[in-house]
Amino acid sequence: MTNVHGESIDLPTPDGTADAYLAHPDDGAPHPGVLLYMDAFGLRPALEEMARRLAGQGYTVLVPNVLYRAGRAPVVELPEHINPAERPQLFEKIMPLIRSFTPELAMRDVGAYLDWLAASPLVADGPVGTTGYCMGGVLAVRTAAAYPDRIAAAGSFHASNLATDAEDSPHRALDRVTAELYFGHADNDHSMPPEQIAALERALDATGVRYRSELYEGAQHGYTQTDTAMYNAEAAERHWRALLDLFGRTL
Repeated sequence: MTNVHGESIDLPTPDGTADAYLAHPDDGAPHPGVLLYMDAFGLRPALEEMARRLAGQGYTVLVPNVLYRAGRAPVVELPEHINPAERPQLFEKIMPLIRSFTPELAMRDVGAYLDWLAASPLVADGPVGTTGYCMGGVLAVRTAAAYPDRIAAAGSFHASNLATDAEDSPHRALDRVTAELYFGHADNDHSMPPEQIAALERALDATGVRYRSELYEGAQHGYTQTDTAMYNAEAAERHWRALLDLFGRTL
């Protein structure tokens, strides 16, 4: 692991200013860029720690507060440890924000995030990688489809509703993807049941996208997030191995 520098920054977007966290090796040299997408609980110390861990492997990692329109992070007040008993009250506050954050808004913002990475002297030339968790796993897939010339790899972990009947379901855009994709599904996840995983894999096979789709047995939705009751250390470490393998091959 190299020494890492982390800092909070502000990014201009078409609709305002997004607060974000940036982590990178502190050698001042350019490194491959990675866009790391938050889960529903948002930009917070646990995600900053993930960004620093990834940066320690030689990447410049940007973690935007994608819900910046609702305010700076933390957008909702969070307990130090998020457990299922507190989740209903949290989701009462979070879900309206997520519902108002449409795919159109999301992808408009991504253009600004990618432009910022491309302009930064800390980011090496060439396409970037993306990884996302929960709602961020959906954003990672949508980003790979919306910006195929700029995304070389996308990791999606315990993402929800990747293959639904909705017209804008993420799996319907896979024909635009040129990146290599990795999916780490939680097997105890009612928001991504076996039939949806099968539908996603059929769509991936039909488009010829390079991908791996794996089931993390015994893992719950949210298994990567250290500050939640859903955290599963074994599954989280497996996710790190898969993600670093993906980025090592593609970036």
